[in-house]
This record gives sequence, C-alpha cells and structure tokens, in this order.
Amino acid sequence: MKVFKFGGASVTNVERIKNLASLLQEQPADKLLIVISAMGKTTNALEKVAEAFFNGKRDEALQLFEQVKNQHLTTAKYLLVTHYLACEAQLKNFFTEVEWLLYDKPVREFDYYYDQVVCVGELLSTAIISAYLNECKIKNQWVDVRDIFRTDDNFRDASIDWTYTQQKVTEDIVPLYKQTDIIVTQGFIGSTDENESTTLGREGSDYSAAVFAHMLDAESQTIWKDVEGVMNADPKQFPEAQLIGELNYDEVIEMAYYGAQVIHPKTIKPLQNKGIPLFVKCFLDSSLPGTVIHDKALKGLPPIIVLKQQQALVHLHSQDFSFVGEKPVAELYQLFAELRIKPNLMQTGAVTIQFCIDDRAEKIEKLALSASEIFDVQVEKGLTLLTIRHYNESLLEKMSSGKKILLKQQAPETVQVLMAQ
Repeated sequence: MKVFKFGGASVTNVERIKNLASLLQEQPADKLLIVISAMGKTTNALEKVAEAFFNGKRDEALQLFEQVKNQHLTTAKYLLVTHYLACEAQLKNFFTEVEWLLYDKPVREFDYYYDQVVCVGELLSTAIISAYLNECKIKNQWVDVRDIFRTDDNFRDASIDWTYTQQKVTEDIVPLYKQTDIIVTQGFIGSTDENESTTLGREGSDYSAAVFAHMLDAESQTIWKDVEGVMNADPKQFPEAQLIGELNYDEVIEMAYYGAQVIHPKTIKPLQNKGIPLFVKCFLDSSLPGTVIHDKALKGLPPIIVLKQQQALVHLHSQDFSFVGEKPVAELYQLFAELRIKPNLMQTGAVTIQFCIDDRAEKIEKLALSASEIFDVQVEKGLTLLTIRHYNESLLEKMSSGKKILLKQQAPETVQVLMAQ
C-alpha cells in the first residue's frame, strides 16, 4: 500500500483535476490512500471569511463564502454528470456547516473560528475529486478525516492523539480496503473529542499523509508537486538550480530548519520512525524521476542555497555592562517561546546578544518592548540571510560579494551570512 498527497496547485482547476485522474490511471495496480489539499487559493479565501466574521462583518463574511460556494459548484458541474447530484448534496452539507456558524456571533477566540471555517476547503475539494474519480471508473471511497484524526483543542496547530487515531485507522480505514483499492481523504484537518474541527498547522497536509503512512505501514509516501522534485535552490531565485535526486531524512530536516521550502520536519518524523521512503514527484510529468528521501547515508551533495529576505537583526546590550549570563539568556528564550519566535541566526558576546529573525513587525515590537526591561535594544531591518550547506569558499564569496556582512557563522557543513545591501 502507498500514500499519495496532492497539494492545492495540483487540483486548482478542472484541467488539473483531470490530470490527477490520468496520473492515477497510469499507476500500477496498488492499494492507495490519497490525501488532497484544498483547491488553489481556497484556504486564503476562507481565511478572509473567518476574519470578516470575527470582526463582526457578517454580511461580508457570507458574501465571501458565497464566492467559495459558487466556485466549487461550478467546478463540480464542469467535471460531473452521473455523480453531480450526489456530490452537490454533499457539498451543500459542508456549506451548511459554515453558514450555521456565520449566522451566529463570535464568543470564542479567533483560532477556534478559523479552524471551523478553513477546514471546509479540504472537505469540498475531496468530495468533488472523489466523485470525479468514481465517474472515471477509478473506484474509491471518500472518508472524512475528522472521524479518524483525534486531536487536542490547540486550534490552528493541533496535536494528534496517536493512540486513539491509530485505533481508528485500524478499525475504520484498514477494513475499507476489502471493498476498494483507493481511499480519498483530507490533509491538514482533524477533530477534537467534542467534534470541533481543528487544523494541524504549517504543511499540515504533508504531515497528515505521513501519519497515515506510518499507521498503515505504507510501502512509501509520494508528494506530488508542480516542480521536478527537491532542488538545491529556489528556482524562482536561481534559474540554474538543479534537481537533487536523492536526500536523507537528516538533510531534509536541516534544509527545512534553515528556511528551504522543502518538506516540513514534522512530516519526516513519522516516516523516519518506520523507515518509509518519501518521494517528491512532478504531477505535470509523472515520468520524471523526482527525488527520493530515505534513511541512507549520502555523499557528494551539491551546495544547497537558501536565501531568506525580509530579515531583522536585533542587538541586545546589557544595560549595566554586566556579563550576559544564564539568567538574561533564559529570560530571552522564554520571550521567544511566548511570542513563538525562532531565531534564524544568533551570536552572543560578553555583554551583547545579536540574533536574526523574520521581520514581523508586531512580534518585533512586542519582543523589543519586553527585552528593553533588561537590555538596551536596537533593530536593523531590510536584511537578507544567506545559508549554504555543503558550501565552498568560491561560491560563498560570489554570493556575498559587494554586500555588507553583519553576522557570519561558519561550520564544516554550513555557513550563514546576514547581509545588508
């Protein structure tokens, strides 16, 4: 059995959904669990619905949601004939879930409402695609993942109850394969023990697929994307970027840690725990080899370049020239935890601490205000952080030439340079 995951770009319109069906028809006969994201920009559209509702703009929220409804009904009409009425009824049930909430008034925190509204995107896309696959004689069973994935109530970044969820996968998912070879379900979402919808945080769909792969002891997981596979740099920034055909779990986690838009580390853990290989392949051309990620040692990787724009450098200086010891550093890390800030680069001196973070104005303001109780604080913005793994000196010199270097950290495998123009 294998697990496939298709992101929003792969199902963004009628042509892409037809392509998904063609891709599945090309696959050798096998049992599949397919995890699918919301279509295209649907999640962004639903976020606006949730924001309008929470800000007391009911009519605007309903109007925005009407656009989402019409988009999905139109897509279903273009794709379906014999299965349209049943799919329409299913879609309308999901519409009602959201509209029932929108006619109420917010009395809970925003994150709760965010999850109740945004989760419908995956339900709508999978309902349409499951119906279309059945119409194409690709027999499959649609499953509401909220009946399977039990989570806590940390809305927008919920954690999975692994024991309960494993039990549900064993009792509810495994027996379905006696009736069908393909199960279609959603990524990114789950449910609390009170049947309140939750979302799993950043890259939640990839993670959902990895959890299923782990619990089903899958042969492999494949993430279908609109690129050849994992590249050694962002091809939008570096047209000469090259495909990396093979990576291991450690390398992918390192790349993600430094900001590469690859696979989120939490997706890797369930796979690594059972040695399940992860393939990253192109849904536009399934014949391309893509990238395989596994637990084997690798040598001879090319330099991997990560360029992060919109960075800020925060300078902290002890107010009385006392050493920056354990207590102020501990207080600083407590601030990081409270504000959910991850330093991208950090250096300490006798009386100073400097760290680079993403330039998010509201978080920097709160951080600076709190830190000013124990430090003198200065902030520089508009900076760029360059990270190169498996670097060589000539490449580093080429990429930092003509730039003002504010911070530099160098290790045998990785070099990081914070630069200003």
